[in-house]
Formats: sequence, structure tokens, C-alpha cells
Amino acid sequence: MNIKKDDKVVVLSGKDKGKQGKVLTADPKAAKVTVEGVNVATKHQKPRKQGDEGGIIKVETPIYASKVQLVCPKCGKATRVGHKIENGKKTRVCKKCGAEI
Repeated sequence: MNIKKDDKVVVLSGKDKGKQGKVLTADPKAAKVTVEGVNVATKHQKPRKQGDEGGIIKVETPIYASKVQLVCPKCGKATRVGHKIENGKKTRVCKKCGAEI
């Protein structure tokens, strides 16, 4: 999986197609990511402790990593991710402009 936490991504398909957001969590084992403001579901929550407030809250739910694409911080476009090995260290690079991500 080429997407990590705190990356900026754009959604490629689904009801939130075209939206951009920051990756909150990345789960490589399930190949899913949680993106800020994308795939929002409503959840009915009971108050757990005294003084807590219950009600209907909105929660971001995970989507498949294949449905999002990384946005290059340098060129600002959605791009595929390439890999480059320099001095024994593997880095991610933008396929469009060649910048290090």
C-alpha cells in the first residue's frame, strides 16, 4: 500500500468522488484508509459515563485504498506512486513530476 497517514489524497470513485482530504488512519492489512470528511456515516451513541452526552454523531468510516489516489505536494495533481532507492533508503516519488513525496 502506497498511502500513509497524513498524506493528502483524492477519492476516485463512489459517492464522494473528487473530494480531497487528509488520511487519518491507514490499515495495510485490510487495505483500507480513513479520509477526513469522506465516507461519513451517522452513528447513534449512548452516553457511557455520567455527564457524557449521547445523540447522533458523524463518523468517518474506512474506504478501500484502491479508491483513493495520492496528491503530490509539489505539483498538486493526483498521481501514481513510484519508488526510488538512494543510499540504501527507499523513498516514494511522484510519477508525474518526479518529486520526492
